[in-house]
Amino acid sequence: LAVKNASIPMLSRTHGQPASPTTVGKEMANVAYRLQRQRDQVARVEYLGKFAGAVGNYNAHLVAYPNADWEQIAKSFVTSFGIGFNPYTTQIEPHDYIAELFSAISRYNVVLLDFDRDVWSYISLGYFKQKTVKGEVGSSTMPHKVNPIDFENSEGNLGVANALADHLGAKLPVSRWQRDLTDSTVLRNMGLVFGYSQLAYASSLQGIGKLEVNEAAIAADIDAAWEVLAEPVQTIMRKCGIEEPYEKLKEFTRGQAVTKEMMVEFAEKLDIPSEEKAKLLNLQPRTYLGNAEKQASEV
Repeated sequence: LAVKNASIPMLSRTHGQPASPTTVGKEMANVAYRLQRQRDQVARVEYLGKFAGAVGNYNAHLVAYPNADWEQIAKSFVTSFGIGFNPYTTQIEPHDYIAELFSAISRYNVVLLDFDRDVWSYISLGYFKQKTVKGEVGSSTMPHKVNPIDFENSEGNLGVANALADHLGAKLPVSRWQRDLTDSTVLRNMGLVFGYSQLAYASSLQGIGKLEVNEAAIAADIDAAWEVLAEPVQTIMRKCGIEEPYEKLKEFTRGQAVTKEMMVEFAEKLDIPSEEKAKLLNLQPRTYLGNAEKQASEV
């Protein structure tokens, strides 16, 4: 989605209002980068084990074989399973690494949930169309609709997964004194975090597979949003030493339906060097993209 749509201009929205333009691909690249970063943190979590007896001190081990190097034996045994060795434990390995794992998964899921909601909103705006699937019910009462059910299902499952993950992360590192049994029943629910997360990932992927960019709807929005050029205009004004550029542009544009003609008229009246004025007169909302296309192409 990022690379394929890197060059399609799109109106940004901050606080729900028109803002400096971006591209469809750049917004997808933002998500891809965030997900990859969180995925890497999940992969870096070190799984740990112990073999130090009832309270972590090798008490019985040393009574039976006092001359054995039990710490080295335990370390060699635990690491032979391909996991790390925790030398400081009580009756149980304290589960800190499990908390780290579920914290990382939860952050990954939050990024995906953010994506689900954004795509849902873009579908609502008409920026994305959804391919119809033969035999699929779009709405129980309104047959014309194609609801964004995949992203809704993903969002719901991510919520359940993270509710469990957050509880596991907060509960498992806590055990009274050298051990209580509260972790036992909680540990039995670890699989649910992975299960609900997997359902969410599958739903998001299914939804992505149905998306089609509606370039006409996106173009109509951005081509009508000349007010977003107030940002580069006031930036050039400030560069050229004009006093109170922000205030002047705010008075001219705030809350108004700004047209191309109005922006051209404003720029023409500015007492600035001709090369700077030419920059402004050549700008359009769909060309005021910064390096969005480059970022999307390189993700």
